[in-house]
Amino acid sequence: MSDDFEKAARTALTRALDYRKRNLDAGPPGPTASLGALREAFDIGLPETGREASEIIELLADAAEPGLVGNTNPNHFGWVMGGSHPVGVAADWLTSTWGQNSGIYPTSPSSAVAEEVVSAWLLDLMDLPRHCSVGFVTGATMAGFTCLAAARTEVLRRIGWDLEAKGQFGAPPIDVFLGQEAHSTIYTALRYLGFGEDHLKRLAVDSEGLILVDDLERQLAKSDRPKIVICQAGHINSGGFDDLKRISALTQEHGGWLHVDGAFGLWVRASPKLKDLATHIENADSWSVDGHKWLQVPYDAGFAIVKHPAAHARAMDISASYLETSQSDGRKPSQFTPELSRRARGFAVWATLQALGRRGIAEMVERHVDAARYFGALMEDETGIEVLNDVVLNQVVLGFSEGDELARKNSATDAIVTALARENTSFAVGAEWKDQRVLRVSVISQETGRKHMDQLARSIITAWRALK
Repeated sequence: MSDDFEKAARTALTRALDYRKRNLDAGPPGPTASLGALREAFDIGLPETGREASEIIELLADAAEPGLVGNTNPNHFGWVMGGSHPVGVAADWLTSTWGQNSGIYPTSPSSAVAEEVVSAWLLDLMDLPRHCSVGFVTGATMAGFTCLAAARTEVLRRIGWDLEAKGQFGAPPIDVFLGQEAHSTIYTALRYLGFGEDHLKRLAVDSEGLILVDDLERQLAKSDRPKIVICQAGHINSGGFDDLKRISALTQEHGGWLHVDGAFGLWVRASPKLKDLATHIENADSWSVDGHKWLQVPYDAGFAIVKHPAAHARAMDISASYLETSQSDGRKPSQFTPELSRRARGFAVWATLQALGRRGIAEMVERHVDAARYFGALMEDETGIEVLNDVVLNQVVLGFSEGDELARKNSATDAIVTALARENTSFAVGAEWKDQRVLRVSVISQETGRKHMDQLARSIITAWRALK
């Protein structure tokens, strides 16, 4: 077994190093294989007896690499996805090797302590209340789910309903206030928690997709139910921030719980230059944020941060006699996530934070925001290309038109997306926003800077001029 592991590990390391070297600037950022080719490459039949270890890794890499999307490539702008910091990747390999279950302290004391220490570092970096509890989850979807579960139990407790004893059936209804352009993962989390459409109070938004606070004020005044308010730090298209000062004050005035979807935007709090974009965010009750986006932690990294640890634990605690721990056992991770058996997520986060450091995180966020603003300015100089958002963060949304006809605008955008995919030197995708097809550019891969924006700009402008 040890010989097989050494062969497999060495082969995997060789293939990984080769892939990362090729993927840094030179390699195509988009997949190169068709669906049929990928199916043929993977479907090699289940062997009667096991294959040799290094051969398996070679077969896997050969099959997978043509269908990989280059998240680690600095020319990747398709979605808000980080680049998996190499030190975090190495720590992630160790995590798999160690095979720890991080549910409770006794199953992995090291994992529990790593999460405890990293939690303090994260709260310090984002300048959130230091007493907050932090759950290490898969990503922003489950972070939102966890935080909103804590919100549900707490707003009901405040009016005398014990959710853990009485359950959801027959519970007083809760009104949930959120912008019309809240992220789809928030709607998913609410559905998982039993909030139907009738519970949702959709708020009008401005041209950047941000909540019109006067509408929130009016709707809060009409509600006599327990209240949860959800806002954004980093709109998925515009990158904008809701008015956290007014929204937090109104939520507190009405006795509600304020949750902030800060999947990527919350990281501006680590930058002295950009922190003011998210001023007053500390007044919220919970925050969901990804580690695999701007922090560049390998995938399976999200953080559910809650200002009220007791509510967090009430919503998530997994208890049984065989899981009991003593007070001296330190952190009990199963109080803060919806999982018991789970990956030890703290190790890779610990390593990535050590590799980047406080200044490294701030510099990276600032470089990406600068690159996005620079790119937006380049695009505004080209006739027929319209920047549809106020570029305040790392998101740039483009429309293409020589007239006002919507069908022609949509057709032009799709043609540009197709041209970029065919060229495959930069990766970007289309989306729907403001009732039209758009090209959305997300600047977030670790090494991305102005030179990569120049390349993307050349590709888009060349395709646009050829289309005209």
